[in-house]
Amino acid sequence: MKVATVAGGVTTPRGFKASGVGVGIKRGEGQLDLALLAADRPAAAAAVFTTNRAQAAPVVVSREHLRASGGFARAIIVNSGCANACTGEQGLEAARAMAADTARLLGCRPEEVLVASTGVIGVALPIDRIRRGLPSAIAALGDDQGAAAARAIMTTDPFPKESAARLVAGGRPVAIGGMAKGSGMIEPKLATMLAFLTTDAAAPPPLLDRALREAVAVTFNAITVDGECSTNDCVMLLASGASGATLTDAEYPAFVSALTAVCRELALGIVRGGEGATKLIAVTVTGAATEDEARRAAKTIANSPLVKTAIHGGDPNWGRLVAAAGRADVAFDLARASAAIGPMTLFRDGQPHDEAAPEAAAYLRANAEIEVTVHLGAGSASATVWTCDLSAEYVRINAEYRT
Repeated sequence: MKVATVAGGVTTPRGFKASGVGVGIKRGEGQLDLALLAADRPAAAAAVFTTNRAQAAPVVVSREHLRASGGFARAIIVNSGCANACTGEQGLEAARAMAADTARLLGCRPEEVLVASTGVIGVALPIDRIRRGLPSAIAALGDDQGAAAARAIMTTDPFPKESAARLVAGGRPVAIGGMAKGSGMIEPKLATMLAFLTTDAAAPPPLLDRALREAVAVTFNAITVDGECSTNDCVMLLASGASGATLTDAEYPAFVSALTAVCRELALGIVRGGEGATKLIAVTVTGAATEDEARRAAKTIANSPLVKTAIHGGDPNWGRLVAAAGRADVAFDLARASAAIGPMTLFRDGQPHDEAAPEAAAYLRANAEIEVTVHLGAGSASATVWTCDLSAEYVRINAEYRT
């Protein structure tokens, strides 16, 4: 079954409406900071959440609601500008109020509403502003308002991130759409900052959950900006069934392929828009003993400040790549290892090849998308992780984040 990527986002699949409005959480006039994604009727739902043990109130509440509803949801309400994390019982009450007020206006049960928040940690959520703004969010709902919702979930993101794909399942056209936010505090562990996905296929929640986890493993879990796992990370997927197509084992591989394509585009958008980023870097590890070890080594290399700053500065310092791979706690044979930047091999079989350094330096300076490859000399497994360079602008953004 052919998968085609198309322009669009969360409202590309049938059965969904979205909106993005400003309620005064973010500083600055005209800022959108409240997004609503609503299904026309209860939709099958799946989600993955942060593994950080300091979990924000909306993560706790959304987990509760998915269990209580048996894996169904009617809406997702999202605010930006305040993470509602580390806010105690008051934060839990605010997250539950967001869900309850949204449910009342939509005419559904509170447990059919999922909640997400993003922004500064340790600040009380201004729930009164959200309550006052919810009727406007309801009134603004439309199947052409996905772009507004994508803008409303942004914090330090330099641009909104949307993606969509189409396929045929059971002889019927099916769409998958998504939006995401994230720019800093990115090293997902089960999910990324915030991502919301929709499909108009029908699927039982367990099958939807399986598909989501497969897609997330090789996309959102294969990116890193700064090695930081957030308190609020989540990826949520709703299935409306409005296409009339039902996901079965026969259609499952094509559906996962399309879902992965949407997730990958969103994930790479997060890395491209990483705080202070000037380069998108694909780190591929080959010659690993297992795929898990390949991914662990690639993550170690991708998270290395020394690797990231060298690439930012155009320095083809292969020694940083080899050193990072060597400390990844995976099988590694230096005598059989190699390291390359772009097409230039700079280290192979235990020996440097510095004659290729000038060409590698030129490659780093000339390209905004960089490929780095390290062979571990320990097997045949491989994996790719995407990251970005580390610049002085990243330091400035995060030094001034609260002030």
